[in-house]
Amino acid sequence: MANFLRMLLGLCLLPLCWAAGRSFVDAVSAVGTGEGMSVEAVSLLAGIAAFILCWTALSHPVRAYVLGHELTHALWGLLFGARPSDVRVSETGGSVKLTKSNVVITLAPYFFPFYTFLVIVAALVTYAFLRPLPYLPLWMFLIGFTWAFHALFTLETLCERQPDVKLYGRLFSWSVIFLVNVALVLVWLACTTTLTFGELGGICLSRAISAYVGVGLAFWRLLAWIYEKPKGT
Repeated sequence: MANFLRMLLGLCLLPLCWAAGRSFVDAVSAVGTGEGMSVEAVSLLAGIAAFILCWTALSHPVRAYVLGHELTHALWGLLFGARPSDVRVSETGGSVKLTKSNVVITLAPYFFPFYTFLVIVAALVTYAFLRPLPYLPLWMFLIGFTWAFHALFTLETLCERQPDVKLYGRLFSWSVIFLVNVALVLVWLACTTTLTFGELGGICLSRAISAYVGVGLAFWRLLAWIYEKPKGT
Protein backbone atom coordinates (compact mmCIF):
# COMPACT_ATOMS: atom_id res chain seq x y z
CA MET A 1 0.00 0.00 0.00
CA ALA A 2 2.82 2.39 0.87
CA ASN A 3 4.50 1.74 -2.48
CA PHE A 4 1.22 2.41 -4.31
CA LEU A 5 0.76 5.71 -2.47
CA ARG A 6 4.33 6.74 -3.26
CA MET A 7 3.70 5.90 -6.92
CA LEU A 8 0.61 8.15 -6.91
CA LEU A 9 2.61 10.90 -5.23
CA GLY A 10 5.31 10.48 -7.86
CA LEU A 11 2.68 10.90 -10.59
CA CYS A 12 1.40 14.04 -8.87
CA LEU A 13 4.95 15.41 -8.80
CA LEU A 14 5.51 14.98 -12.55
CA PRO A 15 3.81 18.29 -13.50
CA LEU A 16 5.92 19.98 -10.83
CA CYS A 17 9.05 18.45 -12.37
CA TRP A 18 8.00 19.88 -15.74
CA ALA A 19 7.41 23.26 -14.10
CA ALA A 20 10.82 23.11 -12.39
CA GLY A 21 12.53 22.41 -15.70
CA ARG A 22 10.74 25.30 -17.39
CA SER A 23 11.56 27.54 -14.42
CA PHE A 24 15.23 26.71 -14.82
CA VAL A 25 15.11 27.69 -18.51
CA ASP A 26 13.27 30.91 -17.64
CA ALA A 27 15.74 31.75 -14.86
CA VAL A 28 18.76 31.20 -17.09
CA SER A 29 17.14 33.30 -19.80
CA ALA A 30 16.46 36.09 -17.30
CA VAL A 31 20.08 36.05 -16.17
CA GLY A 32 21.28 36.01 -19.76
CA THR A 33 19.45 39.22 -20.59
CA GLY A 34 21.66 41.16 -18.16
CA GLU A 35 24.86 43.07 -18.89
CA GLY A 36 26.97 40.00 -19.55
CA MET A 37 28.49 37.40 -17.28
CA SER A 38 30.79 38.29 -14.43
CA VAL A 39 34.23 36.79 -13.93
CA GLU A 40 32.78 34.63 -11.17
CA ALA A 41 30.05 33.25 -13.45
CA VAL A 42 32.61 32.48 -16.15
CA SER A 43 34.77 30.73 -13.53
CA LEU A 44 31.79 28.63 -12.44
CA LEU A 45 31.08 27.54 -16.02
CA ALA A 46 34.79 26.89 -16.57
CA GLY A 47 34.79 24.55 -13.57
CA ILE A 48 31.81 22.64 -14.98
CA ALA A 49 33.46 22.41 -18.40
CA ALA A 50 36.75 21.29 -16.86
CA PHE A 51 35.17 18.35 -15.06
CA ILE A 52 33.19 17.34 -18.17
CA LEU A 53 36.51 17.28 -20.04
CA CYS A 54 38.08 15.15 -17.29
CA TRP A 55 35.03 12.86 -17.36
CA THR A 56 35.41 12.21 -21.08
CA ALA A 57 39.21 12.01 -21.22
CA LEU A 58 40.18 10.29 -17.95
CA SER A 59 39.04 7.31 -15.92
CA HIS A 60 36.18 8.08 -13.56
CA PRO A 61 37.08 8.60 -9.87
CA VAL A 62 34.60 6.00 -8.67
CA ARG A 63 36.11 5.53 -5.22
CA ALA A 64 35.91 9.27 -4.52
CA TYR A 65 32.24 9.26 -5.54
CA VAL A 66 31.43 6.22 -3.41
CA LEU A 67 33.15 7.83 -0.41
CA GLY A 68 31.13 11.03 -0.87
CA HIS A 69 27.97 8.97 -1.35
CA GLU A 70 28.35 7.07 1.91
CA LEU A 71 29.47 10.15 3.86
CA THR A 72 26.37 11.95 2.62
CA HIS A 73 24.21 9.16 4.05
CA ALA A 74 26.14 9.52 7.31
CA LEU A 75 25.87 13.33 7.39
CA TRP A 76 22.13 13.41 6.79
CA GLY A 77 21.71 10.54 9.21
CA LEU A 78 23.39 12.66 11.89
CA LEU A 79 21.08 15.57 11.05
CA PHE A 80 18.07 13.31 11.68
CA GLY A 81 19.47 11.85 14.89
CA ALA A 82 20.90 8.59 13.55
CA ARG A 83 24.30 7.22 14.55
CA PRO A 84 26.46 6.21 11.59
CA SER A 85 29.19 3.58 11.80
CA ASP A 86 31.23 1.13 9.75
CA VAL A 87 31.69 3.16 6.55
CA ARG A 88 33.03 0.93 3.78
CA VAL A 89 34.24 2.09 0.37
CA SER A 90 35.47 0.17 -2.65
CA GLU A 91 35.58 0.46 -6.44
CA THR A 92 32.44 -1.66 -6.71
CA GLY A 93 30.33 0.06 -4.05
CA GLY A 94 30.09 1.06 -0.43
CA SER A 95 27.95 0.96 2.67
CA VAL A 96 27.36 2.70 5.98
CA LYS A 97 25.41 1.48 8.98
CA LEU A 98 22.79 3.84 10.45
CA THR A 99 20.60 3.37 13.50
CA LYS A 100 17.62 4.76 11.55
CA SER A 101 16.75 5.96 8.09
CA ASN A 102 14.11 7.85 6.11
CA VAL A 103 13.49 9.03 2.58
CA VAL A 104 15.74 12.09 2.93
CA ILE A 105 18.67 10.10 4.34
CA THR A 106 18.23 7.44 1.66
CA LEU A 107 18.02 9.81 -1.33
CA ALA A 108 20.39 12.53 -0.06
CA PRO A 109 23.45 11.42 -2.09
CA TYR A 110 21.47 11.96 -5.29
CA PHE A 111 20.56 15.59 -4.59
CA PHE A 112 23.20 16.79 -2.11
CA PRO A 113 26.56 17.62 -3.78
CA PHE A 114 28.86 16.54 -0.94
CA TYR A 115 32.14 17.86 -2.34
CA THR A 116 30.53 21.15 -3.36
CA PHE A 117 29.33 21.43 0.23
CA LEU A 118 32.92 20.95 1.43
CA VAL A 119 34.14 23.70 -0.92
CA ILE A 120 31.46 26.11 0.32
CA VAL A 121 32.27 25.32 3.97
CA ALA A 122 35.98 25.92 3.28
CA ALA A 123 35.11 29.23 1.59
CA LEU A 124 32.98 30.31 4.56
CA VAL A 125 35.75 29.42 7.03
CA THR A 126 38.25 31.39 4.94
CA TYR A 127 35.83 34.31 4.75
CA ALA A 128 35.54 34.34 8.55
CA PHE A 129 39.25 35.20 8.76
CA LEU A 130 39.91 36.99 5.48
CA ARG A 131 37.52 39.60 4.16
CA PRO A 132 36.81 40.01 1.34
CA LEU A 133 37.13 36.37 0.33
CA PRO A 134 40.38 36.04 -1.65
CA TYR A 135 40.53 34.32 -5.04
CA LEU A 136 36.75 34.31 -5.50
CA PRO A 137 36.98 33.12 -9.15
CA LEU A 138 38.98 30.10 -7.93
CA TRP A 139 36.30 29.23 -5.38
CA MET A 140 33.64 29.50 -8.08
CA PHE A 141 35.70 27.25 -10.35
CA LEU A 142 35.90 24.61 -7.60
CA ILE A 143 32.16 24.86 -6.99
CA GLY A 144 31.46 24.33 -10.68
CA PHE A 145 33.96 21.46 -10.87
CA THR A 146 32.55 19.60 -7.86
CA TRP A 147 28.93 20.22 -8.85
CA ALA A 148 29.59 18.73 -12.29
CA PHE A 149 31.18 15.77 -10.46
CA HIS A 150 27.94 15.34 -8.51
CA ALA A 151 25.65 15.79 -11.53
CA LEU A 152 27.43 13.38 -13.88
CA PHE A 153 27.91 10.65 -11.29
CA THR A 154 24.28 11.00 -10.23
CA LEU A 155 23.09 10.58 -13.81
CA GLU A 156 25.36 7.57 -14.27
CA THR A 157 24.28 5.83 -11.07
CA LEU A 158 20.57 6.47 -11.70
CA CYS A 159 20.91 4.61 -14.99
CA GLU A 160 21.84 1.55 -12.95
CA ARG A 161 19.72 -0.37 -10.46
CA GLN A 162 20.14 1.43 -7.18
CA PRO A 163 18.72 -0.10 -3.97
CA ASP A 164 18.26 3.41 -2.55
CA VAL A 165 15.99 4.40 -5.44
CA LYS A 166 14.14 1.08 -5.56
CA LEU A 167 13.36 1.26 -1.83
CA TYR A 168 10.91 4.15 -2.24
CA GLY A 169 9.90 3.44 -5.84
CA ARG A 170 11.65 4.71 -8.95
CA LEU A 171 8.97 7.19 -10.00
CA PHE A 172 8.76 8.86 -6.59
CA SER A 173 12.52 8.80 -6.03
CA TRP A 174 13.39 10.18 -9.47
CA SER A 175 10.82 12.96 -9.07
CA VAL A 176 12.19 14.00 -5.68
CA ILE A 177 15.80 13.81 -6.87
CA PHE A 178 15.07 15.93 -9.95
CA LEU A 179 13.08 18.54 -8.00
CA VAL A 180 15.65 19.01 -5.25
CA ASN A 181 18.56 19.20 -7.69
CA VAL A 182 16.82 21.83 -9.80
CA ALA A 183 15.71 23.74 -6.69
CA LEU A 184 19.29 23.91 -5.39
CA VAL A 185 20.54 25.18 -8.77
CA LEU A 186 17.79 27.83 -8.86
CA VAL A 187 18.65 29.00 -5.34
CA TRP A 188 22.31 29.16 -6.34
CA LEU A 189 21.40 31.29 -9.38
CA ALA A 190 19.48 33.69 -7.14
CA CYS A 191 22.43 33.91 -4.74
CA THR A 192 25.12 34.52 -7.34
CA THR A 193 23.45 36.48 -10.16
CA THR A 194 21.24 39.51 -10.65
CA LEU A 195 18.16 37.27 -10.41
CA THR A 196 16.30 38.04 -7.17
CA PHE A 197 14.47 35.55 -4.99
CA GLY A 198 11.26 37.48 -5.66
CA GLU A 199 11.69 37.07 -9.41
CA LEU A 200 12.61 33.41 -8.97
CA GLY A 201 9.55 32.78 -6.80
CA GLY A 202 7.31 34.43 -9.38
CA ILE A 203 8.77 32.31 -12.17
CA CYS A 204 8.38 29.05 -10.22
CA LEU A 205 4.84 29.83 -9.04
CA SER A 206 3.71 30.81 -12.53
CA ARG A 207 5.14 27.65 -14.09
CA ALA A 208 3.73 25.40 -11.35
CA ILE A 209 0.22 26.85 -11.68
CA SER A 210 0.41 26.59 -15.46
CA ALA A 211 1.53 22.96 -15.30
CA TYR A 212 -1.19 21.80 -12.91
CA VAL A 213 -3.91 23.82 -14.64
CA GLY A 214 -2.84 22.27 -17.93
CA VAL A 215 -2.97 18.75 -16.47
CA GLY A 216 -6.34 19.49 -14.88
CA LEU A 217 -7.84 20.75 -18.15
CA ALA A 218 -6.46 17.76 -20.06
CA PHE A 219 -7.94 15.38 -17.47
CA TRP A 220 -11.29 17.19 -17.60
CA ARG A 221 -11.38 16.98 -21.40
CA LEU A 222 -10.56 13.28 -21.24
CA LEU A 223 -13.43 12.67 -18.83
CA ALA A 224 -15.78 14.71 -21.03
CA TRP A 225 -14.72 12.72 -24.09
CA ILE A 226 -15.26 9.42 -22.27
CA TYR A 227 -18.67 10.54 -21.02
CA GLU A 228 -19.88 11.94 -24.35
CA LYS A 229 -18.57 9.17 -26.62
CA PRO A 230 -21.41 6.65 -25.97
CA LYS A 231 -23.97 9.33 -26.81
CA GLY A 232 -22.50 9.82 -30.24
CA THR A 233 -22.57 6.12 -31.15
